[in-house]
Amino acid sequence: MEKEQQSSWQYRLHQIIYESDTAAGKAFDVSLLVLIITSIVVVMMDSIGKWHLLNGQLFFIMEWIFTTLFTIEYILRLICIKKPWKYVFSFLGMIDLLAIIPSYLSIVFAGAQSLLVFRALRLLRIFRIFKLSHFLSEMQFLGGAIKGSLRKISIFMLAVLTLVIIMGSVMYLVEKGEHGFDSIPDSIYWAIVTITTVGYGDISPVTPAGKFVASLIMLMGYGIIAVPTGILTNEMAVAMRKKETRADACLSCGREGHDVNAKFCKFCGAEL
Repeated sequence: MEKEQQSSWQYRLHQIIYESDTAAGKAFDVSLLVLIITSIVVVMMDSIGKWHLLNGQLFFIMEWIFTTLFTIEYILRLICIKKPWKYVFSFLGMIDLLAIIPSYLSIVFAGAQSLLVFRALRLLRIFRIFKLSHFLSEMQFLGGAIKGSLRKISIFMLAVLTLVIIMGSVMYLVEKGEHGFDSIPDSIYWAIVTITTVGYGDISPVTPAGKFVASLIMLMGYGIIAVPTGILTNEMAVAMRKKETRADACLSCGREGHDVNAKFCKFCGAEL
């Protein structure tokens, strides 16, 4: 009997915290958004020197009130699901944890509270709260495409890194350690800036051979920019076939993004 009662209140708590179909659930989510926005504004205002001198103590108290409320909310999220560790290591779970850690770190490391602006990531919940599930599915679609192309892009970036090390070293030899190319690391920095087509202009070659090498790197840069785009586009085409999902959260792990006709959670296996 006691176990059934416990399950009952956990289910009701889950409906309020994880779902927004009920009046209580929507009220909870809207209140949470207001708290997040207010907390971010307080952090930003506290970073302004004049306002910090005038209201620093007030900002400090308000920030700890927000941190306490967010900590309670995080604990409640863990309590009302069957497999809390699944939520802890999920994307939104990590964001929720990042929202409260900086305040506790500031006890040991001065200035760590500035990292509280990470709470802005929690505003992603607005898509679910206001039934903008089509926006959420598009975001999941893009995230899946990026994840699918990550390995290919990592290999590509390793090749680019090797290229800039070689070209930076060549430029160091060509310019004979002068004109800003005082060392191989400085020359590699110039190669990175040039191949990404940023071109700060703080270091530039003077010799004809140096200008020739620089021209090659600039032309390579335009070709290099196109490669990740092609990789990502291909993965987006693949992800498009898997795009259709449902918006409700799993009672066990709290994660979303299940297939429309799914009967079990694809993350933890629990029945939906």
